Amino acid sequence: MSVESFDPGSQVVTVTPAALEHFRHQLATQPGRSVRLSVKKSGCTGFMYVIDMVEEGAESDLHYRLDDQIELFVDSESLPVLSGTQIDLVKEGINKQIRFVNPNVVDQCGCGESFSVN
Repeated sequence: MSVESFDPGSQVVTVTPAALEHFRHQLATQPGRSVRLSVKKSGCTGFMYVIDMVEEGAESDLHYRLDDQIELFVDSESLPVLSGTQIDLVKEGINKQIRFVNPNVVDQCGCGESFSVN
């Protein structure tokens, strides 16, 4: 497992301040002390994002320290799909949701649950 400090310019996956605050709040109320990002095959288009609150990542995960309290693990097998992705928290009306801005996405299903890449 590689350990790197948070450098938004060089990370495979970046996290906006709003998303970081959201994760901080989630980790305070749920088991786990880290965030793990991966993808799985799903839906009508191909893949879906998976965010888990975990105690620690898998041995092969990339590991980033986002701040003094929060770590991000990125599944190494998902890297071809996730490279360059930004995780953001957006407000739509009265709802807030995690949004993935992924430059690799070429198509999404109508409901937004799944996506495909080249």
